[in-house]
Amino acid sequence: MEKVKRWSTRIIIGMIFCSCVLGVLGNAKKVFQDNIYVWTEDQERKLPIYCVDRKKKVLALTFDVAWGNEDMNEILKILKKEKVKSTFFFSGEWMEHYPEDVKRIARAGHDIGNHGDHHKYMTRLSEEEQRREIQGAGDKAKALLGVSMELFRPPYGDYDSQVVETAESLGYYVIQWSVDSLDWMEPGKDAVIEKVCGHKNLKNGAIILMHTGTKCTKKALEPLIVRLKNQEYGFVPVSELIYREDYRINPEGMQISNEVP
Repeated sequence: MEKVKRWSTRIIIGMIFCSCVLGVLGNAKKVFQDNIYVWTEDQERKLPIYCVDRKKKVLALTFDVAWGNEDMNEILKILKKEKVKSTFFFSGEWMEHYPEDVKRIARAGHDIGNHGDHHKYMTRLSEEEQRREIQGAGDKAKALLGVSMELFRPPYGDYDSQVVETAESLGYYVIQWSVDSLDWMEPGKDAVIEKVCGHKNLKNGAIILMHTGTKCTKKALEPLIVRLKNQEYGFVPVSELIYREDYRINPEGMQISNEVP
């Protein structure tokens, strides 16, 4: 009889445990953004901004900048010719090596974003180390330009709730992307253009990820911009794309205004 009671208790406990696990998994949502998987549980996990809910047909073109400057002149020349304002996310080390380029990009009216001081995987760092990484790059930009950064993109797109909370506590909007050009893989000009223009997430408010320091980015950039313009898209920097207040971020990482349209 005692054995029966023990087994009954174990069965009940097991059922309760399974119910809890299934409940968590039922509430959890798996979101796929290119090569980044995001798990959210009833919005308890802090998410960055992947894209923005916009009625106008506008996109944000962004560049991660951490290696070399060989292609920077050509990229800036194309952006000027096509009258496109973009967002550049700089590592602190890059700003140290190429301070005049940083100033030139800022003078041209492009966004200056924070990409961490030493391009480290942020989730591998303690909270204090995360703060130092973000503040280090921010301090370098402030010394060069006299302005404070407000946009942060984690190197490698590596983040968790702590990374987002740390950046937000320092006054940053955390920015990911919804369309990855995969230019860093050097697939060739045409492949980059087709990857972006045929992407399932290419829509109003999309944020496109590109990189400097590759062989194919500068070759793909002008025809890519022209093709997107032919699809009637306009371009704005991230600072003009995002909402500054009274917004929410849905499980897919889309920033949505809470204001009644």
